[in-house]
Amino acid sequence: MSLQFESRITRIQKFLGRKKVGLSIGALLILSSASVMFAQFVVKDPGVRAGSVDSGLALPSVAGTGEADYFTDGKSRFQEVESVTGGTHNGLGPRFNSNSCSSCHAQPTIGGSSPSSTVYPFVGPNPETLVTSQNPIQNPFPSFITIDGPAREARFKFFLNRDGSVNTNNPDGGVHDLFVISGRPDAGSCSIRQPDFNHNLRLNNVIFRIPTPVFGAGLMENISDENILANMNANERAKSFMGISGHPNRNGNDGTISRFGWKAQNKSLEIFSGEAYNVEMGVTNELFMNERASPDEIGLPPNCKLNPTPEDLTNVGAIQTVDVSSDAVGFSMFMRLLAPPTPSTTGPGSATSVANGSQVFGAIGCALCHTPTLQTGTSSITPSLNMANANLYSDLLVHNMGSNLADGVSQGGASGDEFRTAPLWGLGQRIFLLHDGRSTDLVDAIHQHASRGSEANNVIRNFHQISPQQQQDLLNFLRSL
Repeated sequence: MSLQFESRITRIQKFLGRKKVGLSIGALLILSSASVMFAQFVVKDPGVRAGSVDSGLALPSVAGTGEADYFTDGKSRFQEVESVTGGTHNGLGPRFNSNSCSSCHAQPTIGGSSPSSTVYPFVGPNPETLVTSQNPIQNPFPSFITIDGPAREARFKFFLNRDGSVNTNNPDGGVHDLFVISGRPDAGSCSIRQPDFNHNLRLNNVIFRIPTPVFGAGLMENISDENILANMNANERAKSFMGISGHPNRNGNDGTISRFGWKAQNKSLEIFSGEAYNVEMGVTNELFMNERASPDEIGLPPNCKLNPTPEDLTNVGAIQTVDVSSDAVGFSMFMRLLAPPTPSTTGPGSATSVANGSQVFGAIGCALCHTPTLQTGTSSITPSLNMANANLYSDLLVHNMGSNLADGVSQGGASGDEFRTAPLWGLGQRIFLLHDGRSTDLVDAIHQHASRGSEANNVIRNFHQISPQQQQDLLNFLRSL
């Protein structure tokens, strides 16, 4: 290790402290003493972790209780396939991205992120390619939806002028759904068109989002605002030294901290569910009552409003208590009671490598944003959520991620270059990385964090200055999560 880098790490150690972020300068020095041995060492993402999939289970305290009924019911609703009219589950469209929650939240199991037939052939192709096949003439594939690519939603950064040029003075930012119901046998005479994705792609006016995993979401929901703010203010000198200055995204109505979504734009799991039901599947519900036109449309034609609204609602006449809830509430209960993934004890490397990687994670500053553990507050829902440790590896704040990752879309208090620190639990079995799924390789994803204005620049600089073996240990640790 060079004297310059040793001095830098020593300064970081002084600011951070061993207990807060797991800093181990001794481990770094010992590993670096053999750096010459690794001159030909090729650092490589070990890839999606193989082995048993223990994701998708309920929290431990749910088993054998009445809560288990809500978890099972919510999980069933999460997998239901929506139709437009004439079926058990009405309301799809008129614009939509998919026809069930689980079609996109599928990797490595229900509640996760986007699957890939390349990595897991038994999962099948990108589910969005199966949805469009029901009316392919009206719904040709947008070029960014591929069989082996991630499930994506598309947003336009700006509205267009009448001549088709970008109006940079008129921000859009809304979701422009991939598909329309026109041409489906259950859609009647509704006739609307897909957005002109090709034209907007030529104008560099399209940005993408992939599904966020919802494992452990109830734990995240129950972390108090006070704990989030206390963690934000911890290690203040170290964060300043490293150029880190994240802040909460706050709910515009009550001022409390929101935490769900790529920009922490949603306050609660129920709001998250209701919005996704309306935006991603076009199903109106008691939280989002109105049929949704494309953001650049004046409104929907009357013959495309095929059902009374809301299409999803409380079932006041239900006999079984669990059946009273609307789908939006059922989705939120499933996510609220969904356990986080259990990390591997060894990951893709040895236990020693994973342990060393955990120390490197703290030493170079990753843990300043990806906080390993936050404690929940008191909860009356289930004991597993009450004063529990949420090992999420996130501070739930939004940070400036620089010009490279910026998408130009503001949501609440999060600007166009700011994103919520992505929780890393379950990263070991995640295929597509970053908010838009642009990468499947951890090394590349780390490099993507560095660009003009990014709060991660100094952390990435530290990553480049440690030995190849230390870098590999870090990757092995991340894939153990």
